[in-house]
Amino acid sequence: MKRLSAILILCSLLISCSTSPDYDVCVYGGTAAGVVAAYSAAKLGKTVILIEPGKYLGGMTTGGLGWTDFGNKTAVTGISKLFYRRLGQRYGREEQWVFPPSAASEEIHRLVTDGAFPVLYQRRIVSARKAGTEIRDITLESSSGDAPLVTISARQFIDCSYEGDLMARAGVSYFYGREDNKAFDETLDGYQLLNKHQFPDSIDPYVVRGDPASGLIWGISNMLPLEQGTGDKSIQAYNFRLCLTDDPANLRPFERPAEYDSSRYELFLRLIEKMPHEARRYLKIDKFDVCPKFDINNNGPFSTDMIGMNHDYPEGDYATRERIWSDHVSYTKGLMYFITHDERVPQELRDQFARMGWARDEFTDNDNFPTQLYIREARRLNGEYVMTEHNCRGTEVAPDAVGLGAYGMDSHNCNRLVVDGWVKNEGDVQVGVRAPYPISYRSLTPKREECTNLLVPVCVSSTHIAYGSIRMEPVFMVLAQSAAVAASLALDQKTSVQQINFLEIQEKLARNPNLD
Repeated sequence: MKRLSAILILCSLLISCSTSPDYDVCVYGGTAAGVVAAYSAAKLGKTVILIEPGKYLGGMTTGGLGWTDFGNKTAVTGISKLFYRRLGQRYGREEQWVFPPSAASEEIHRLVTDGAFPVLYQRRIVSARKAGTEIRDITLESSSGDAPLVTISARQFIDCSYEGDLMARAGVSYFYGREDNKAFDETLDGYQLLNKHQFPDSIDPYVVRGDPASGLIWGISNMLPLEQGTGDKSIQAYNFRLCLTDDPANLRPFERPAEYDSSRYELFLRLIEKMPHEARRYLKIDKFDVCPKFDINNNGPFSTDMIGMNHDYPEGDYATRERIWSDHVSYTKGLMYFITHDERVPQELRDQFARMGWARDEFTDNDNFPTQLYIREARRLNGEYVMTEHNCRGTEVAPDAVGLGAYGMDSHNCNRLVVDGWVKNEGDVQVGVRAPYPISYRSLTPKREECTNLLVPVCVSSTHIAYGSIRMEPVFMVLAQSAAVAASLALDQKTSVQQINFLEIQEKLARNPNLD
């Protein structure tokens, strides 16, 4: 790993100049999808550069998401399946879907080594220069301090960021927030006041119970209820997926963070007055079967999701996003300290939580804390084809599949507000799909009049609720590989990405799914 890190640093240093050579393919965003896209393009004989705005590769796959959601394994193909099979080999199994982040990180970096492509770290996009409908180059600033701007030119671009920043800088159309149900004749989009991860009735929302004049306690919005299905600019909550352990030899106890504010957790105290004192009612705790560690996710009415606190993230500047990210870090660390140390939390509940702690051997250069905020949704391309609830239900079938979706239509809560005098969560939707369904190639392509050499396999063209099904890491990787094949074909055929015949993508991947 030390030798690999040195190689990657050297690559970054070689690239860090005011101008850089042309590449066939520029991949923006070092998510797992971004690594797969760069690897695939390199295996197809193209010159590639991967740009990562942060310090780490792999996005959520390496940044905390140890419990992989996929819906149906038949939807996972090609390099994506290879990745999970390589993880399986580490544990003497055919494939592995549950794993510690450190193992995933090693396999992600293995793809970088095998692909032999340069990675430029801690550079984020400032602008994209176009000639007509073609991106010619992008300008990057340092995300870690003062440094000269860097310009990267390429003939094809793939945006694999969770935010869709390259897409936005290139001037293509996109969505964010929730569509009104009427926009695409859906039933699960827009404002949804339902019963999942919901507060029971009678939880008082006011600082002084029963006194609206005292104001709302922390975490509750002053928004008014909407008609069911009404569109707005809300997005589903973000959180950090935690890797914890109960192994005393590896456990680091939860510590009081410097910016700790116990008032943020008043709702938790009011909730436990009404609910059983069982840790799993407040955290989703999934034990790994390959090591004494746990994947921790949001569960219940008040948990690790920081509901309603991320709405400025999709369109926010970098300073705004950094503030939101930092707020999520302090909230999460504070929550884990609060539920294990605050004497207002019943002793039996404190003891249950305190059996776990940070895993000392994970995220060793980041205070044992996850490296990726779970950006469940930000911008979404408004492309040549928009995936909707109808695709997920199978009532509309995209004829040009380059991947399959299989997970249920899943949105975490978007808002926390007062309804009829009680605190309620809003936005959580959990509706299954009957079978894997095709994801259109055209949902990866911008409108042809807007941009002809860009593919977007992460922030795909879809409605809020359809994206809730598509947004799984294995699916992003599948779509990224298809995007790399499409970019390669566009280069070979000297044509636009919109003119590529999806059958050629399907045929190439069917013949050689691992591109070896």
